[in-house]
This record gives sequence, C-alpha cells and structure tokens, in this order.
Amino acid sequence: MRIISNTILIASRVLGVVTLSVAAVACSSEAADTDATATSGSTSAESVERPQIVVTTNILGDVVAAAVGTHADVEVIMPLGSDPHDFAPSARQAESMENADLLIINGAGFEEGMLDLIANVSDTGTQIFSFADQIVLLEFSGDQEHSDDEHSDAEEEDHGHEDGDDPHIWTDPTRIAIAVEALEPVVSSLAGVDTAALSASISDYVAELSALDTSMNEALFAVPDVQRVLITNHEVFGYFADRYNFRVVGAIIPSLTTNAEPSAADIDELAKVIGAESIRAIFGETTQSTQLAEALADEVDGDVAVVELFSESLGEDGSGAETYVGMMQLNADLIAKALTP
Repeated sequence: MRIISNTILIASRVLGVVTLSVAAVACSSEAADTDATATSGSTSAESVERPQIVVTTNILGDVVAAAVGTHADVEVIMPLGSDPHDFAPSARQAESMENADLLIINGAGFEEGMLDLIANVSDTGTQIFSFADQIVLLEFSGDQEHSDDEHSDAEEEDHGHEDGDDPHIWTDPTRIAIAVEALEPVVSSLAGVDTAALSASISDYVAELSALDTSMNEALFAVPDVQRVLITNHEVFGYFADRYNFRVVGAIIPSLTTNAEPSAADIDELAKVIGAESIRAIFGETTQSTQLAEALADEVDGDVAVVELFSESLGEDGSGAETYVGMMQLNADLIAKALTP
C-alpha cells in the first residue's frame, strides 16, 4: 500500500509540474503576442510614408532638404560636379521624376537637357514647383556691357549671345529665401505633412539664409568700388552682382549657357576689358575647364589670377561647398580675397 501511495504522490507532483509548465508557456505566448502587437503598431506608425520630393539640381536639392527637414524624402537628380545645362537623367531618374509627389525645378529654361522630360512629367499630372516662377527674374542681353561688339546676328547665334531671363537665381540668397517661403504651402498640401512643424522648419531655414546674406555682405565689404567688377566663365553671377553691387563686365562664354562657344573676337575683347578695368581676377567654374581662363590671363599684361568658384554645383566633402550656405559663403570669401588690394 505504501508503494502505491508513493506512486500516486509522485504522479501528482509530476502532473503539477506539467500543469505549471503549460500555464507558463501560455502566459509567455500571450506576452509575446502582446509585444508583437505593440511592435507591429509601432512599426506601422513609423512606416507611414513621407511625401516623395524630387529636385533637379543638387544646389536646390540641398536648399529643399534643409528647408523641409524630415517632413519629406528628397531625391536629387543631378550628381555633384555635373553641368546642369546639358545633363540628361537616366531612365530610373526619369521614372522617379514622374512618380514624385512633387517635382521641384530651377526653371527659366535652366535644365536644358531635361526640358522635354519636365514637360512630359507635367502632362502626367505630377505637381511641379519652379523656383524661377517665384521671383522677378533679371533679363539678360548678350550685348550687355559690350557696346563695342559689332557681331552680326548669325555670329551671336554661333557663339552663344542671346536675350532672355537669367535662370541663375541661386547666386542671390535673398531671392532663394523668397522662393523657399513660396514653397511652404505647396509642401503643406502633400499628404502626411505636419504643417505646423513644416512651417517652423522653413522659417528656421529662411532665417539662416538671411544670416548668410549678412555674412556675405560683411565678407565683400572690403572690396573697393573700383574693383567690384567680375569676369566669369559664363554669365552666371548676374543675381550676385545685382545683390552685392558688382558689375559683370565680361564672360569667356558670353552666354547664359555653357553649351555655347566663345569666338576669337570675344576673347580679344575680354583682354581689352581686363586691361582697361585693371581686372585682378578671372573667375572660372568648378564644373568647367579653366584652360581658356588661364590662357586669357597669360595674354594680359599684369598679374591676373584665375579663381574657381562653385557656380552650378555643390562641392565634394571637405571642399567647404557641401551645402548651399557653405558654397555661397565660400564664393563670397574667394571673390573678396581675389579683389581686395
């Protein structure tokens, strides 16, 4: 009887352990389900898709990314160092432009190699925001500051002289600030955007652009009036000159586009202008060869420096021109250093 009793006691204890184990497993499973539900809910909240904004140029890409902050995903089409005048996007990039919630362009014909694509994107119903449409544009004449130039119409067409709106608006940060402010209601209209937070982000960036303008003015203050003259690679600094009281007296490529070519007469005229104006520097571009600028400097009597500016593309890491604000400040510093006696 004692053996049977002990056997029953052992069986009862085993059954109790099994019961406890099953209960523990059930509780653990319920806890895991609860955790999984919580994690799933968290992931769902975090995975809400932000609006997809595509920007054509890397300069405006940085401006837009800084202005909208984390309230949208920003994709830039043109890589660093590319020439925006003749850049053509890949098939994948073209698809990104078409599928974007918002396509942002410079406008005023600047993206010469993308005009047909931009028109096609517009036809599909994709919303397009043009920076150039937000401000009063400067008009450019191929003959401005060249009153002695007697090129025929045919010569002007061959060598790139043209009339039209100047698209190089980013060389004046105050104009960019106006366009950024106009961007706010457009981005606010996109699904999923926290409008109050976006407004604060854009206000902060506009204030940063205002501080940049002040800092550039301070850097350029030392340049005497007589030295506030610019000769550039092509006609890219019109808005800079307008804002900071400079004169653009010539360009190696006397055109709004780098796709044009200078003539021998253009180069000869520039040599005369450099001598007459006592020009201290010729300003090239990081996206273009400085060979013609250096050859021109060699032909002129006197010490004429060739200084590369970041005109149509941001710079690589370590250049000081990785951002729009950094690029503009660096250009102002380089110009001031080159033109201050």
